[in-house]
Amino acid sequence: MKVSQSATLSAKQLDECTRIGALLARLRVARKVKQTDAALRAGLSRNTAYRLEKGDPGLAIGQVLRYLEAIAPGSTLLDLLLEKDHALRALAAREQTQRVRDLTAAELKALDF
Repeated sequence: MKVSQSATLSAKQLDECTRIGALLARLRVARKVKQTDAALRAGLSRNTAYRLEKGDPGLAIGQVLRYLEAIAPGSTLLDLLLEKDHALRALAAREQTQRVRDLTAAELKALDF
């Protein structure tokens, strides 16, 4: 009988699976690697890569590690969890930039010396 991993895990464990998947997806985007390319390098199907990034708890840890190696060679799972990768930091910095609006006429006049 096939057992659903989602049914056997606690809510906290499911959240951790989702977090790992989201971090893998974020790292892949930060390093500008297509999902199909990462899956191919890891020896996985694109569907498995999709499931990894969605945090499917039914996948083997070996698949997670192979996918991580395909995205960021030399990175460890601990590096991923601590978000130590420079590409992740650069992505976070890009996301924090905000669009600057033009000053109104009143604001320009207030700045006029």
